[in-house]
Amino acid sequence: MTEGTGPTTAWFHCFAGIAGDMAFGSLLDAGADLDEVRAILARLPMSGWRLEVESVLRAGLGATRVVVEVTDDVVVRTYMHIVALVEEARLPPRVAERALATFAVLAGVEGELHHRPLARVHFHEVGGHDTIVDVVGTAAAMEVLGVDEVFASPVATGSGAIRTAHGVLPNPSPAVVRLLRGVPTYGRELTVELTTPTGAALLAATASGYGPLPPMRIEATGFGAGTRDIDGLPNCTQVVIGEGIPVEQGDGQPMLVLETNLDDATGETLAHTVEMLLDAGAADAWITPVVMKKGRPGHTVSALADPALVASVRRVLRAETGSLGVRSWPLERWAARREMDSVVVDGMAVRVKVGPGRVKAEHADAAIVADRTGRPLREVVFEAESKWRRRTGAEPGEGRPPPLPDGPEPA
Repeated sequence: MTEGTGPTTAWFHCFAGIAGDMAFGSLLDAGADLDEVRAILARLPMSGWRLEVESVLRAGLGATRVVVEVTDDVVVRTYMHIVALVEEARLPPRVAERALATFAVLAGVEGELHHRPLARVHFHEVGGHDTIVDVVGTAAAMEVLGVDEVFASPVATGSGAIRTAHGVLPNPSPAVVRLLRGVPTYGRELTVELTTPTGAALLAATASGYGPLPPMRIEATGFGAGTRDIDGLPNCTQVVIGEGIPVEQGDGQPMLVLETNLDDATGETLAHTVEMLLDAGAADAWITPVVMKKGRPGHTVSALADPALVASVRRVLRAETGSLGVRSWPLERWAARREMDSVVVDGMAVRVKVGPGRVKAEHADAAIVADRTGRPLREVVFEAESKWRRRTGAEPGEGRPPPLPDGPEPA
């Protein structure tokens, strides 16, 4: 889309959450040519559906709503069936890559929740025509817009309970919670499923980072509408498209360091506090041994947070430590570009973070595999990183991952 030297960047503003149709609609609203997107979707070897697009208002805000009308009642597919559909479609490489990565993380989470190997995972809501069209359509719209990298804001979720194919579940659903591991999130007092598994999976598979609008020269923006109106909140996902400005040429990302000193905390409390700070959205958290007044040994607990998440991080820091006060100061962060991909180890998805000169398996994913299989964690990490290198045929930083995930071939 851009003609400059920087990558084309898409930033999803998830102030009302994100769903597959909302992400798809926002990209169409931002200018992705509908005919080109339809032509890509037409390659899917799947009948019994029709794509409709309409302009709507959400809390007075103009947005695009995507509706997939289904005439075929097939709604349950296995993960490998969907992989075969995407492969047979011979989609443009990045479209296939992004779609397959999305379904891979969905399958990995479904396998975790229901204790099934990847090849035997059955999709219910996310296996229907509409979800496949939403995922592939979102990837196709990104390609039409020339999107090279994806970022997102902290992600809003709802509260209460929701009804699914598995019965009544807490909101956000267990799948959404697992898909958003490591992602800055916050809840709204709304008994609405603001973020769906498909929306969370799209971010988990494609987003390189989270926070405020990244440095870019803005070229377009769009809003994708959710199904229903919500009082007092536009039920939309916004996307902003532009030419990314390399960090070296722009200002660093504004951040805050929050910290408190403790002289009466146990090691268990300190470790738990760090874990809870990260769950609250802190970009990093750490503990430093210090000598306090009267020569008492103590610890400083520190957290690095986006300004938008300071309130929630501060609450966690005070609640978990019992401290009577928290201090902070501003700074800027220059983060290297990175991408998220995934590989399959022992039938389970393991995300890997790829940056300049290195690839690193996500500890939480690798730990699940180690726990389920009884293998040493270091072996799982080594296998995940080695699989990524073998699959790409390149060292980290030498190219984007290819479209096909590791794992058994489709029947």
